[in-house]
Amino acid sequence: MNSPNHYHILKVNTNATPAQIKQAYRRLVKIFHPDSNQNTADLEEIIKINAAYEILGDPQKRSSYDQKFNSVSQPHYSTGQSVNRSQPSKNRGKDADTQLRQWLQQVYKPVNEIIQKIIKPLKQEIYELSADPFDDELLEAFQNYLENSRNLLKQAQNLFRSVPNPALVASVASNLYYCLNQVSDGLEELELFTMNYDDDHLHTGHELFRIASHLRLEAQVSLKHFI
Repeated sequence: MNSPNHYHILKVNTNATPAQIKQAYRRLVKIFHPDSNQNTADLEEIIKINAAYEILGDPQKRSSYDQKFNSVSQPHYSTGQSVNRSQPSKNRGKDADTQLRQWLQQVYKPVNEIIQKIIKPLKQEIYELSADPFDDELLEAFQNYLENSRNLLKQAQNLFRSVPNPALVASVASNLYYCLNQVSDGLEELELFTMNYDDDHLHTGHELFRIASHLRLEAQVSLKHFI
């Protein structure tokens, strides 16, 4: 089975810069994600786009992928596939259940909790800051919230990458992955506010968190069909 061409999926050249890759990812998500465009929504395409960006958006993963991508052959794929097909269906079912439980306990549950720790306090943080955004103490408290949120986000991203998601819950993982991206972009916007006091950054950050919260809820609803 051929490995997917992530550059083709994101519609970028192999020498695209990180900024170009991120821009391409966002453009495609706006086209295919149901939150952005119901007319062109395509969950399968979103899953492919997210998977491609997970690789190409990470310098180390991209480097490793490029080495394989440029290689003439990938000898281990066919062997792995044939071994998997030779396993009895009963064993495959048990393995799938084990993988699902592992992913739920080690990835979904802790990541979901971390996202909530970042999103939930924002409304109160903005409310307190609005009293006087130029007050040094209020701004420092807000910056402390952002720093703590960035650390939490890094933990969530590492956890998300720690265990491959089972194919059965690909849609759940897709929502969770896109949620983490929205939180990351939201934190960037909030950080920009602390540098120039432009309310647009504050409003954009809040809106991105709102989208992230919706995606988190979608993941929870989707998961009910599998557990």
